[in-house]
Amino acid sequence: MRLEGKVAIVTGSAQGIGRAIAERFAEEGAAVVINDISAEAGDKAAKAITAKGWRAVCVAGDVSKLATNKALVDAALKQFGRLDIFVCNAGITHWNKSMFEVTEEEFDKIFAVNVKGIYQAANAATPAFDRQKSGNFIIIASAAGLRPRLGLTWYNTSKGAAITAAKSMASELASRGIRVNAICPAATDTPLLPHFMGGDNAENRARFEAGLPLGRIGQPLDQANAALFLASDEASFITGVALEVDGGRCI
Repeated sequence: MRLEGKVAIVTGSAQGIGRAIAERFAEEGAAVVINDISAEAGDKAAKAITAKGWRAVCVAGDVSKLATNKALVDAALKQFGRLDIFVCNAGITHWNKSMFEVTEEEFDKIFAVNVKGIYQAANAATPAFDRQKSGNFIIIASAAGLRPRLGLTWYNTSKGAAITAAKSMASELASRGIRVNAICPAATDTPLLPHFMGGDNAENRARFEAGLPLGRIGQPLDQANAALFLASDEASFITGVALEVDGGRCI
């Protein structure tokens, strides 16, 4: 049990990469606080975990709001007595299209979730980490923040900011015993994939797979296993990295 006795918050964990991370953490002994903007979807994910005999609760809410992040931390402390890991996974994108076709409303929402959500998580969780003199932020960024994809300019930009945030946070928080790392997935088979590709069809899948040296679209479990390593004590000397879990896309 690589996370025995640890408590983790995973935002955006009702589906996709977040759900895979939450389930993988629970399987390895962690108690998990599930989050989603939809209370119904979050509750369903939490119940699926507890049905297996693992520990989970759900706190629904918008991660761009400080109140939501504080509620997540409060739930971890109240239900499980501590907080060890905060996974900033919640993220959104715009449909693959020209940068000039992205509306201001879309732009603001992308940065609210993908960037401001990290800011709010740091504000909410760091005091709890400080009391324990240890903590671990894992930020789910994107290979698109390192090697931008055509048609996703403002999403790419938000994920570049997430990577920079992880590195800067790692530097500032290291003396307080807090590690911060980012994971950079390539195209992954989640409900957001059609948005990245501009439609889920055989032609688009073939085009995206052709850009991945390992020749396949990623799976949520690929990212969950990477997050498990970074969350574990095996990674205790690793901070400030942007780990490419991308099938070789960034080579």
